[in-house]
Amino acid sequence: MVLLGVNIDHVATVREARKTNEPDPVWAATLAELGGADAITIHLREDRRHIQERDLRVLTESVAVPINLELACAADVLKIACETTPHQATLVPERREEVTTEGGLDVVGSCEKVANAVRRLKDAGIVVSLFLDPDPNQIDTAAGLGADAIELHTGAYAHASTRHHTHDTQAALTTLIAAGKQVRAAGLTLNAGHGLTYRNVKPVASIDDMHELNIGHSIIARAIMVGLEQAVRDMKRLIS
Repeated sequence: MVLLGVNIDHVATVREARKTNEPDPVWAATLAELGGADAITIHLREDRRHIQERDLRVLTESVAVPINLELACAADVLKIACETTPHQATLVPERREEVTTEGGLDVVGSCEKVANAVRRLKDAGIVVSLFLDPDPNQIDTAAGLGADAIELHTGAYAHASTRHHTHDTQAALTTLIAAGKQVRAAGLTLNAGHGLTYRNVKPVASIDDMHELNIGHSIIARAIMVGLEQAVRDMKRLIS
């Protein structure tokens, strides 16, 4: 069965809009667990625009399901990750001007930097995943860096499906399927995420050997209307 990692970053986004203490991502994680979340995903950005260090530390001490920490290959956040030892760390690209993570990590152009980050995290006993575009060259290079998993960036597929471009959606899905086969052939765990919604998630969840989907914005958006526990239950029902 495909696992669901619920990204709760945008709960912290609402909190940080007023620099107050609510809504608390720790409460959100508890509700997500009750709804059936298999993991809690958070992104500790260098600019701390949403998740804060306190959130990470409290979540690692209180959440019953695994924590998947997204982070850049930056010394300060790598240090924090190694101190808090979440179950999994997913290395992602990061630019200050972006609204959310756009595109996968360039392991071809930053091979040594990524390899050093992978080694540092694994030495701390953390499972390491790399967030990559479904590009054969990127996956081929990543396969030799010692990571445990690759999370395929599903942005192109999500973008096309949201605009109801049937041909482009199918082409992007075909690319993801081929990339998934390449990841599995390399002996790595296959994860995916970015832009997945209640309307477009089923085909990605159906890719052979898909292990985990990480979904945030769509779940939090539905939670405003129906509550977080119910929103997570709805997504779990779709992917399983």
